[in-house]
This record gives sequence, C-alpha cells and structure tokens, in this order.
Amino acid sequence: MEPRMTDFPLPYVSDDLTGQVALVTGATSGLGHRFAQVLAAAGANVAVTGRRVERLEELAATISERGGGAVPIALDMTDTDSILDCVQAAEDALGLVTILVNNAGVPDAQRAHKMSIELIDTVFDTNLRGPYVLSCEVARRLLAAKSPGRMVNISSMGAFNYTGEGAALYSITKAGIARMSEALAVEWSRFHINVNCIAPGAFASEMMDGMLERMGDFTPNLPRQRLGQPAQLDSTLLYLCSPASECVTGTIIKVDDGQGSR
Repeated sequence: MEPRMTDFPLPYVSDDLTGQVALVTGATSGLGHRFAQVLAAAGANVAVTGRRVERLEELAATISERGGGAVPIALDMTDTDSILDCVQAAEDALGLVTILVNNAGVPDAQRAHKMSIELIDTVFDTNLRGPYVLSCEVARRLLAAKSPGRMVNISSMGAFNYTGEGAALYSITKAGIARMSEALAVEWSRFHINVNCIAPGAFASEMMDGMLERMGDFTPNLPRQRLGQPAQLDSTLLYLCSPASECVTGTIIKVDDGQGSR
C-alpha cells in the first residue's frame, strides 16, 4: 500500500542512517575522507576504501573512537578483481552495502594530445569505468536481496565547464559520471535504488592542492574569492543518502559557490 499524506511526519526530514552500510571510495583524503566520517556520524557502518591502507586504518580508528563503525578495505579502482573483492569484503564485515559513494577520482593535468596511453587508461578506469563496475556490483547484490539502496556519484563542475587549462579527459570522465547517474537511475528506479550525483566546484582537497601548485592561486578570480570546504557538502550528501530524498533519483546537484554562473 502506498503511503498517504498523513503517514509522514511534519516535516519529513531525517538524516538518521542507523542500520545502513555505506561504502565510500577514495576515502584516504579530501572529500571522501570527510564523507566517510559524516555517514558514520549519521549512524551508518562504513567501509572506507582506497589505495593507501595506512590512511584508511587511521580513518577507521578515528571513526571508532567517536563511537562509529568502520572497516578499512584496500581498493584499486583500475583493477576489476579489486573492485569485486572490495564489495565482498565490505559485505562480509558489515553486511549488505546499501549506500555507495563513488568519490574516487584522479586528474589528468595534461593536454589531451600529450597524454600517454597508460595515463589515459588510468583516468578512464578510475573516474568512469571503475565506478560503473562498482555500481553494478552493488546493485546486483541489492537486487538479489530485494533491498532498496542509495548511490551518490561525485562528478565535478568541470564536467559542464572546461576552459582548456589541460584537463580535458577529467572533464570528459566527470561528464560521464553525471550521465551514468541519470541512466542508472532509470535502470534501477523500479527496484528502489536511487542514483544521484553531486557536482562540486572548487573545494579544498589534495587534488585541489595540486591544481593550485600547477596553476597558481586562482581564488581571487572566483565570485566569492574562496575555495569551498568539504564540510559544506555534508548536507547535500546526507540528503541524498537519507529517507527524505526517497523520490529523488537521477538528479545532479551542483554545489559550486556560484563559480559555474560566471
């Protein structure tokens, strides 16, 4: 039976993720590091994943010290076996993964015609192919369990605005992530698996540190002359992972501090 208007509290807002199991990629630093802590603070048990295992162990320990639940799992987004093994390890440790945050990504930082084939493959695999394979594996298990789920894919404002500074493939793959979110949302909506996307502007992170080192400080040219802070994405992430966004799927939320409107 479909819920009636009277079945919902007023207002219908909650970011309580108790009982949920989240898997966050790229959790060793930057946005992913923050995302994992936010989801744990909201009650989810979190599989923190990435290549630098020592950082994952430190993050899991921090979450545990704060009363949350987390396990560190090595993950190489360019390796199919690593992706599939990671999902199995998360399920073995915490239970069925019901929330997936596809955050891992790498920049190219080179002109398109100067990129080696190896670098091209790394950027494609990390930024687009890996997230697609991971999403399908998590969805396959949710379907088998007849369980709803949430997926949040991290794109970038660079997917929608490229000024030719030498990151064409990054822009292309992040545009692919945005479209992947829309297409998979349609594919899985009947199974109550919501797939959405966040497109951040210029936010503080290790990747951004590298960009600033390469390009110089460009923040004076931004509308508010500042970088966003990862904490300013908390509310968007929690909204897309929480019961309050039950009817929201296939949506791209741009969080850019006005940068994309120049």
